[in-house]
Amino acid sequence: MRPSTAKLLDRLILLAATILMAARQYHVPSKDFWERSADDTDYLPLVLICTIGVFGALTPCQALVKRSLTAARTATRNEILTHLGGVLKIATKGSSPIDIGDVALYIWRVRRSVRHPWHGRLERVAAYRLGNVQPTRSFAPPKGVGVVGLCWKENAEQKKNVERLAVRLATAGDFESHRNAHGEDAVMGLSWLDFTRVRHRGAVFATPIRNRAGNFVGCISVDARTGYDVLAVPEFWQEINSLSQTLGKRSLQNL
Repeated sequence: MRPSTAKLLDRLILLAATILMAARQYHVPSKDFWERSADDTDYLPLVLICTIGVFGALTPCQALVKRSLTAARTATRNEILTHLGGVLKIATKGSSPIDIGDVALYIWRVRRSVRHPWHGRLERVAAYRLGNVQPTRSFAPPKGVGVVGLCWKENAEQKKNVERLAVRLATAGDFESHRNAHGEDAVMGLSWLDFTRVRHRGAVFATPIRNRAGNFVGCISVDARTGYDVLAVPEFWQEINSLSQTLGKRSLQNL
């Protein structure tokens, strides 16, 4: 049950008890109705008063849902941290290890709003990074924009060696020529300005999060300044795909 549903349920029960209390007090629908049922409803005022007090002051439905969500959120975060540890272990292997403070893991979900009611946008709902620098730049791409947008578009794993691409596309002219020759996906659906803003993250990976019906509901992305070849290994994909399957069985609201 969602918190908003629990809140509504608390208010509906409170409203129903208040209406019954007022109806008995003012003889609605009639005085005869309450007099005929007096023998069976002597306890009703006490029950209604207790109900109004409990649901008005304690909001038990909301409290129950809040406890449940807290437990679910803790379990989900522990799962994410476990898999992040696996990713960092892979990142430090080999002859060219990646600085673990530079590796970032993000969780994204599809969010539809009044501005984007049909197609929606990807919203970053969680960020995990050991370094001191946390993401500050707002990025909410539509389908087909960025590595996460391509992941959404194809509903499949995506990987981009942005570091190598940035060397090849050093100028706006190079960028436009490459896009015209190879299509929008070759430049991750980005404009030149957007590309210059994100090209410092040289290795970017994304895998979809699917619900039980197999529909795309979000994705996991991992990026670093360098180290594409270090992370582009089967063990890495096993880690983040295992996490995506776990998150697909849970609500992304728990993040």
